[in-house]
Amino acid sequence: MMRRVGIVAIALGLLAGCTAAPEGERSVGPAAESTSAATAAPNGRPFVIEEIAELDEPWAMTFLPDGRALISGRGGDLTLRTTDGQLLEVDGVPDVVHAGQGGFGDVIAAPDFASTSTVYVSWAEAGEGGSGAAVGRAKLTADGGSPALSDLTVIWRQQPKVSGSGHYGHRLAFSPDGAYLFVSSGERQKFDPAQDLGANLGKILRLTPEGQPADGNPFADRGGVAAEIWTYGHRNPLGIAFDADGNLWNSEMGPQGGDELNLVRAGANYGWPKASNGSHYGGADIPDHADGDGFEAPKVWWNPSVSPGSLMIYRGAMFPQWQGDAFLGALSGQALIRVNLDGTDAIKGDEWNLGRRVREVEQAPDGSIWLLTDEGQVLRLRAP
Repeated sequence: MMRRVGIVAIALGLLAGCTAAPEGERSVGPAAESTSAATAAPNGRPFVIEEIAELDEPWAMTFLPDGRALISGRGGDLTLRTTDGQLLEVDGVPDVVHAGQGGFGDVIAAPDFASTSTVYVSWAEAGEGGSGAAVGRAKLTADGGSPALSDLTVIWRQQPKVSGSGHYGHRLAFSPDGAYLFVSSGERQKFDPAQDLGANLGKILRLTPEGQPADGNPFADRGGVAAEIWTYGHRNPLGIAFDADGNLWNSEMGPQGGDELNLVRAGANYGWPKASNGSHYGGADIPDHADGDGFEAPKVWWNPSVSPGSLMIYRGAMFPQWQGDAFLGALSGQALIRVNLDGTDAIKGDEWNLGRRVREVEQAPDGSIWLLTDEGQVLRLRAP
């Protein structure tokens, strides 16, 4: 595994819009201009970027209460970054299906991590019928300076497993009170399962920390996987986060256009594949969201596509002007996008062109903003 540690400041420009591109496209534009040392952001821009490290296919990250960070790699790696910058490989990770959009996915700390050392991870696994996302929980140990996951237990699976290697979703978030685990589940590029309450594809699920359907879910009386479902009609939800008021938001890739930021309401149907503000690849029409169509419309959407790969809602002190705002990493858009959140309303804010596919956005304990890119960088945004 290639791991290089360094600091590079990157001068950033503003981007008014991005061109459309399929979410699997790997083309990369020219990198932003860089210098050899971190300096104040030029022309009054609101941040500078430091390159912290390079990893193989970084996909998700989470900060632990003591300031360490866990970073997943789509190929099946998990890295522990210590507070002094060491990068340690974590043993005991699950076997993953590393193909297409599949691989190792999200990683988050349990609400009681400080006392239990419990973490939750997601990945694509093989099984009868093809592949599907799985979620597990384990204990993170670091005996003798060699970190490992122990007692890894699968607590949830996509049902059914299907052919193909796209639209797994598998982002994770705990409710603010720590009582419920929310899982985003993509429709695996199969369209119709998103509307089928007998499958958990194309859904957002609300579970107990043990992976069981939570009491009070809107379709609990149907039993089976329907008892897990919180919302449905989702395509490829690759971001999920709570705001300070306890509202749940998700970012979601549309088809050709129609990328979404949604306010997640219990029992709501978000329309896919019956409604979208985008079109099918090739241009075939999909009805737009419209008043009275029975579907929950997005609060913000993007045409042409930006391909949101993650979602973070900022609560830090380093950038007080952004308190409560949403940040999305754009893949085909190669940008960091900010959305103003005001209660349950949202409006587009800044869009900074980075010339890199931004896979993950995460807030550090000091209020800096960290990014993972598909080109392998671990980046830190800080105030000038």
